[in-house]
Amino acid sequence: FFRMFVQVCLYFYCKCLWRCLKFVVRKLTGRCELQRICYNTKPGAARTMKIEASLKGSKSKRLQTSVSVHPDAIEKTIDDIMELKRINPDINPQLGVSLQACLLQIVGYRNLIAEVEKLRREPYDSENPQHEEMLLKLWKCLKPNSPLKARISKQWCEIGFQGDDPKTDFRGMGLLGLYNLVYFAEWDTEIAQQVLSDSLQPKYSAWQYQDLFSPCSQFSKAEWEKKKFDKAIGYSFAIVGINITDLAYNLLVSGALKTHFYNVAPEAPTLTHFQQTFCYLMHEFHKFWIEEDPLDIMEFNRVREKFHKRILKQLQNPEMALCPHFAASESLINM
Repeated sequence: FFRMFVQVCLYFYCKCLWRCLKFVVRKLTGRCELQRICYNTKPGAARTMKIEASLKGSKSKRLQTSVSVHPDAIEKTIDDIMELKRINPDINPQLGVSLQACLLQIVGYRNLIAEVEKLRREPYDSENPQHEEMLLKLWKCLKPNSPLKARISKQWCEIGFQGDDPKTDFRGMGLLGLYNLVYFAEWDTEIAQQVLSDSLQPKYSAWQYQDLFSPCSQFSKAEWEKKKFDKAIGYSFAIVGINITDLAYNLLVSGALKTHFYNVAPEAPTLTHFQQTFCYLMHEFHKFWIEEDPLDIMEFNRVREKFHKRILKQLQNPEMALCPHFAASESLINM
């Protein structure tokens, strides 16, 4: 009880002290917290995340709810904020522009979560012509020189589905998994086909004969003769794509992707940004899988979790932007 009492007292003390410090700083600088953030922090994730925290932590309900307004109401919301903070827009014209850009990103991120969630919850329906058309497009993009003999066929295993009918594999991620795979295969076809090829016929392990058979090598000649024929373990391309969709979804919902999106999307992040991120994650996971050189496919969860932690660590840097290495994101790289 005493510990809880101390924690409650400390909480209220810090909260009151923080508000007092903000009041003092405003009197000394003549600027409110929002002004100080916009003027002292460069555009990008660092600024937007500070603005978001400031608005959410405000004692004013109007400011708290400003992060969840409709995109069409953002301009009016900016006017309300300026009025509430008693900021003259004629003297501070750039402030309104900066706040608007930040709010577009914040509101856009929330809307993107809703859009992605809607796709995730929509099941694949083989009676829906659009769903079937997308599935067939996935095959054509990945296997352009191998016509599909039948809608239900063992051929689907060639691109990494588990059975004769891929619809059963989309249960976990719904249409979102299919949308991502089709985007990857359609807009970054060369890389997608290469990743598929490698997953079916893994490259030889990256052991160099001269390095392993050198005097400093830990391998004997007999061990090398056995090791040089080992191949990296392959994986099911489509199933891994659905799994990486789940990883991207969790990064989005947890807020971890705010760093990336706030750095690459000048305004509201869109579904295209999410799909480009998926392409990046697929490409990077493939390289990571080869580097890890797992003993068998049963190590997939371990490798995936290690990869997840690596991405999370990268996203902790407020200046981080996951730089995609695929054609679909050249516009983001040049932004």
